[in-house]
Amino acid sequence: MLTNLADVARALDGDEVIPYFQPIVELRTGQLVGFEVLARWQHPMQGPILPGNFISLSEENGLIETLTKQVFRKAFVFARHLPEAITLSVNISPIQLHSPKLPSILSGLAKDAGFSLEQLIVEVTETALLKDLETVQSVAGTLKTMGCKLALDDFGTGFSSLAHLQALPFDELKIDRSFVGEMTRKREGRKIVAAIVGLGQSLSLTTVAEGVETEEQAHMLLWLGCELGQGWRYGRPGPGEELPGMLAAEPLMAVTGLSTPGDDWATFNLEALPTLRLAQLQAIYDGAPVGLCFLDRKMRYVNLNKRLADMNGYPVEAHLGRTVKEILHAGFAGVEPYLIRALNGEAITGVEFTRPSSHAGHADLRWLASYQPAWDEADEVIGVSISVLDITENRVGQVTEAKGAELRKSVMETNPEVPWVMDAEGNDLQVSSRWVQTTPLGKDKTRNLRWLEALHAEDLERTVRTMKEALRTGTAIDIEYRIEDLNGDWRWMRSRGSPRYGSSGEITRWYGSVEDIHDRKLTEESIRESWESSIGDMNMVSEGIRVASALQKSVAQEDIEGREVPDAKAGG
Repeated sequence: MLTNLADVARALDGDEVIPYFQPIVELRTGQLVGFEVLARWQHPMQGPILPGNFISLSEENGLIETLTKQVFRKAFVFARHLPEAITLSVNISPIQLHSPKLPSILSGLAKDAGFSLEQLIVEVTETALLKDLETVQSVAGTLKTMGCKLALDDFGTGFSSLAHLQALPFDELKIDRSFVGEMTRKREGRKIVAAIVGLGQSLSLTTVAEGVETEEQAHMLLWLGCELGQGWRYGRPGPGEELPGMLAAEPLMAVTGLSTPGDDWATFNLEALPTLRLAQLQAIYDGAPVGLCFLDRKMRYVNLNKRLADMNGYPVEAHLGRTVKEILHAGFAGVEPYLIRALNGEAITGVEFTRPSSHAGHADLRWLASYQPAWDEADEVIGVSISVLDITENRVGQVTEAKGAELRKSVMETNPEVPWVMDAEGNDLQVSSRWVQTTPLGKDKTRNLRWLEALHAEDLERTVRTMKEALRTGTAIDIEYRIEDLNGDWRWMRSRGSPRYGSSGEITRWYGSVEDIHDRKLTEESIRESWESSIGDMNMVSEGIRVASALQKSVAQEDIEGREVPDAKAGG
């Protein structure tokens, strides 16, 4: 439908522009978390008219403030009785965002309606950040002071720049519906969504996907780590009179059961920001192969294995997106200090704590935990990997305390390999925190090629030669060398790795691990020395036998030569 300025002005004079509300849900559970306010022109003859037919005309002709007041005034009245946990998202015109009057307008409308601004999320498009950024920052700062949250809308569709994410104190990052619609049909679309989700996680922003229409899309978004969604799958926009029904609607989960999305689910789940996902897996591998999970900086579960989910008493899908506090409840107080220390970059192992059993009459549970920080490429901690072992005595066969100590030690040494990642030129991109704790170089000196500084001088040339050959030919790396440890002693290590190739056949990354083989080398050396000693002893014995034999032969010969020969006749 085509409209003109006179029609729009007449609609505003007649108070015909009204708010519609579209549900926003938590993808993991389908629980309602908020609504986005969408403007609709309630034409007396033609019914609701979409905003594309009148918003731009209002902006171009000085009517946008009138329209904004008309929509938000009604929206706040409808929303004033919403539960405190339910938010209201409103999209602000770039023109409005450049007006210093905006905070007072929103504050006045909310106050008149009795609506709390702490439930308001102001959505900003990147267009608003292209000019007079100083004014926008001032307006946004005032909105934040008033209790409002900020969301960057339609990220990636227009004038996207990473600088925009730093321009304002955003709380949310919204993924445009065009990307969501493409991701189940094209891998490129999925990678874009994954990258946006990963970026949001790295910056501790909540990610919201628009235009979610199918279960497949919801499933994929959940596995990529997206937290919230809106779209026809969860409800079409409706007028304020329908809010009670929307609030009472049965939650629609992203998936009925959290199955893996195809045989290549591991690769699929890694398509979010590569450095982030890689750091997650790397940190997880640092822990013992028991109950495993990765938490983001807000202590929310990003991924975990079924073993830990069973230990916590909830299914895997019930963890994703929730905080440790929400899962452990009263038990959170016991682990919070370790999580804080890990988020500050400290690797912590061997933490033993007790949890009450969920079964009446059963002994308390005893767990042994490890907390490993994961760093990104800028050396910032992006989350924590946790490994947990159940060492409850009745679960390990009523072991004695000595046996328990032996078991705990063996568990902490279960995975002696330290993972690493290297680029095509041989520079270390990621290295485990355990390697940092092994050498005196420090974390900054383990990156690129500086790890070679820890090698024994006698092993350096051979190691460099082997590495160069592998980088040139793509031959798998398998090399042993000595490094200096924190005590100044030399320890034998074995490094193995293989290349990963890009679509055009070139090597893009090397993935491998380093294993401490010092004890094995000492054993081999001891065996070799014993063998050489035995061989020496055998040689000495052989030589003694030979000498004795020669001596015996010589004596016998002398005896024969010195004996008188009898007369033949006499002997006859």
